[in-house]
Amino acid sequence: MAMKSRSGFRFTTYEAPDQTPFEKLFEIFQELITHTSGDVDEALDWLRELDKEYDLTDENYTIDDFIEDLKAKGFLREEFELGEGGEGEGTPGEGSLSITAKMERLIRQRALDQIFGKIKRSGSGNHRTGKTGLGDEHTGDFREYRYGDSLDRISMTESLKNAQVNHGLDGFSLTEDDLVVEDTHHKAQMSTVLMIDISHSMILYGEDRITPAKKVAMALAELITTRYPKDTLDILVFGNDAWPIPIKDLPYLKVGPYHTNTVAGLQLAMDMLRRKKNTNKQIFMITDGKPSCIRLPDGNYYKNSVGLDDFIVEKCYNMARQARKLHIPITTFMIAQDPYLKQFVRHFTEANKGKALFTGLQGLGEMIFEDYEKNRKKRLK
Repeated sequence: MAMKSRSGFRFTTYEAPDQTPFEKLFEIFQELITHTSGDVDEALDWLRELDKEYDLTDENYTIDDFIEDLKAKGFLREEFELGEGGEGEGTPGEGSLSITAKMERLIRQRALDQIFGKIKRSGSGNHRTGKTGLGDEHTGDFREYRYGDSLDRISMTESLKNAQVNHGLDGFSLTEDDLVVEDTHHKAQMSTVLMIDISHSMILYGEDRITPAKKVAMALAELITTRYPKDTLDILVFGNDAWPIPIKDLPYLKVGPYHTNTVAGLQLAMDMLRRKKNTNKQIFMITDGKPSCIRLPDGNYYKNSVGLDDFIVEKCYNMARQARKLHIPITTFMIAQDPYLKQFVRHFTEANKGKALFTGLQGLGEMIFEDYEKNRKKRLK
């Protein structure tokens, strides 16, 4: 840490900000509860194991004290099931702990800080901006006043400066030619569907791909609902089939014993977007890239996990072309490194004229947010 003194800068050893015992444990608990998909008991078991290894607590503040604080602060609730009792009355059964809506919201906020905050600190920027014009996002640039500009857009400081330069101080006057307004960007409304692959391959080979994907979904939900409330975000998951999930259920998302029905996910995504009145629509798809299942017209499933099945792959390409006809770009976030899967994603992207981002798990959040920021600003013609 650098401290200014009369002779210059003096460097001292960095000291972390003081945290209460609760705050220290709470940081760890929030990460654990995300990994356990909202399973409080499992998260607390992990926390106890970490406590044994790293001495997180002492006799003055124990894990049990921490649990009581979580309940008192409204982050956990305890639910009891009634057991059997006489005279038709139940006796209290064993209680179970679950996270509250307050905790769900906090997890989404934390995901936003972890992922979106990294973008701001890393300087990865370079967000594509729209042409300037009537809008509500300030650019910091000025232009001459035009008929029809709102009066509240006029920069009085810059306009008075122009008047002084153009007419002098002795015969000061302010004319229309002196007026300037601060320019703005037009911000278009955007409807986004985020598709999350929850097939079994998302946790194969000892690699947890679903937790980072889940964090991205929670952060994107928090970003849109708080910063862009006029935008819409729908989230769906796809395995053997595809189904929508509400934002509040994101912390509980788990991988299942599923194949990957990419076609079903795309069909549902386009059905969702057809109902939106917004002209700007897009699909984000987070997947390890291997479609292995489709549902046949008779209701049966055709599955093939060996390599890439031509029949399934061609159905995916057809869906990409349909989305293109509907002017719905698909951005695929590919989180596997297999060359043949990358080739599939490239052909899929070519059919849609969308985008493909090949990324490791570490950069997934930064990339998806940078893309969202780019796509939601449309150029005025």
